[in-house]
Amino acid sequence: MKNAKKYIIGASALLIILVGCGVAVGRALNNDDESMYDDTPKSMEEILTEIRSHMQTYNVAGYIIPSVDAHNSEYISLHDQRFHYVTNFTGSAGTAIITLDKALLWTDARYHLQAENQLDPAYWTLMKEGLYGVLTRDQWLLANLPSGAQIGTDPFLITSSEFERMGAALLAGGQRLVTLERNLVDIVWNNQPTQTNEDLIRLDIKFSGKRASVKITELRKLLNTNSAAAIVVNGLDEVAWLLNLRGTDILYTPVFFAYLIVTQSEIVLFTNQDRINETIQEHFQEEGISVTVRDYDAILSGIQTQAADGGKLIIATSCSQAILSQIPADQRIQVYSLVAKMKAVKNDVEAVGMREAHLRDGTAVVRYLHWLEENVDSGNITELSGAAKLREFRSMQEHFVDLSFTSISSFGSNGAIVHYTPTEETDKLITRDSIYLIDSGGQYYDGTTDITRSVHMGEPTAFQKEAYTRVLQGFLSLGSAVFPPLTSGAFLDAMARRPLWDAGLDYSHGTGHGIGSFLGVHEYPPYLVYTTSAADNQGLQVNMFVSNEPGYYEANDFGIRLEDIVQVVKANVSHDFAGRGALTLYSVTVAPLATNLMDLSLMSDHEVELVNSYHERVMKEVGSLLLEQNASDAYVWLGIKTQRIVKS
Repeated sequence: MKNAKKYIIGASALLIILVGCGVAVGRALNNDDESMYDDTPKSMEEILTEIRSHMQTYNVAGYIIPSVDAHNSEYISLHDQRFHYVTNFTGSAGTAIITLDKALLWTDARYHLQAENQLDPAYWTLMKEGLYGVLTRDQWLLANLPSGAQIGTDPFLITSSEFERMGAALLAGGQRLVTLERNLVDIVWNNQPTQTNEDLIRLDIKFSGKRASVKITELRKLLNTNSAAAIVVNGLDEVAWLLNLRGTDILYTPVFFAYLIVTQSEIVLFTNQDRINETIQEHFQEEGISVTVRDYDAILSGIQTQAADGGKLIIATSCSQAILSQIPADQRIQVYSLVAKMKAVKNDVEAVGMREAHLRDGTAVVRYLHWLEENVDSGNITELSGAAKLREFRSMQEHFVDLSFTSISSFGSNGAIVHYTPTEETDKLITRDSIYLIDSGGQYYDGTTDITRSVHMGEPTAFQKEAYTRVLQGFLSLGSAVFPPLTSGAFLDAMARRPLWDAGLDYSHGTGHGIGSFLGVHEYPPYLVYTTSAADNQGLQVNMFVSNEPGYYEANDFGIRLEDIVQVVKANVSHDFAGRGALTLYSVTVAPLATNLMDLSLMSDHEVELVNSYHERVMKEVGSLLLEQNASDAYVWLGIKTQRIVKS
């Protein structure tokens, strides 16, 4: 193909699915039938009744609604929030299953309290994943639907690996997992927002550190290694990273809707063609790449065309069943995303940018915490207004673009909801009577940030101090760990949990996630969690960035979490694991810890010194920026908060 726009006539108007086979040949981006409905909001009863009516038309006894979009994104656009529309649950992970007489929602322990608050028990049953005795989705379907039942789903919204796993489990029990020609939620959703197609953002080489042409060359070497003719890139952040482009299609995540097919001679981008204006064409030239642009909805026909050449195609385990179904089985090479692994190791320019972005971000957080403590007694600072003030301080920092996610600004009992988001209905006044947890982050041209601090501006209880101290001990243990290269995150996860486990306490989320460079606030690999598979948990390497975030949550009372972003660096130790090398973690996050929440009697001299050493660096690095920003009051406050602590 030449470097020109290509059009596939009719590709966006047709979708054919062979029910039970999962074979798709096209997809409409928007709901073609929207004009047939008025836009009056529907009640939960109306939504479920209409979906069940369409289920009967398609002869399915159950319908699965995942929380993701066609790219398996964690955070999704308003257009793709089908899961939220049907359930009223705003958590970023879960699966809904609707049968002809029941509706159930599965979500993990991060969201159990939130789901209890948001689901209407008159219509929905909450299935708390991970708890003893709670049936999995497969088990529940097999136990509650008859043999021969068909369970339907949208082939674009279920990963191929999950479709295979779940399909095999149901088939063994006499049921069938099938794909449908229409998304039933889209049919029912009469006021569904349209999909966004905003202009793209060029990422300058001073921020990306590597031209797209170099990245594509490295990717093509991996094609050779795998004896493949092409690779299909389905992750939105992966497309953006490869091309050094960013977008605004998803709130807080600078990506745009697109797919990419890369061969040894071509780069084919599937996106809204109106985006590829003269500015973006110039960007491609500067990046040293020639790109053929086709319509977003032509991805399946594009895969078919590529597969017709007979070569092998690499696809990720995260790709949708719709994508996998276009490639003959003997031409598929399905692996954990090659691009995700490339992207996880930051180049030197990205690594420096991450450090600098976190320094400015830490300055904003310090200014906010100072402002909060000075003004909390006014009696008018709430979770929402506090979060808005923090955004204001971030917006003052160089290279700021936006937040990296909706701030988890949570006071008292709301802090026990791990991924709580304040709303007008839940907004609490922040006072000195309990713990305030603020988990937030920013998007900067030179990096993405994510930080959590838990503070008490009054007198904490003995148990709150014990819980905070044990979280802190795990945080320090992980942050100072020395380990050999490619160590699995599962080992490091255990380091962070040990002090809590010693007291019979724990937390229900992972200890660490990767983070993008002006991309997603969560990216994988790396993982620091003990439940991931070997394929997902590739081990740590120099210049990976990962969060260190243990916590503790006392239901209906308070929540504690400490989170730094840490960089994997070489360790200076006496030995190097018999020549393998030694690694450690360097915190790029710089903001004070809450010394008034520390029970020093529980802490070792080494732990006390780790806190003092970290606080000395925070005062030096953040203090200088505070003075540059004429924030002298915050500078004085920071000096007090970072004073050396001494065990009595």
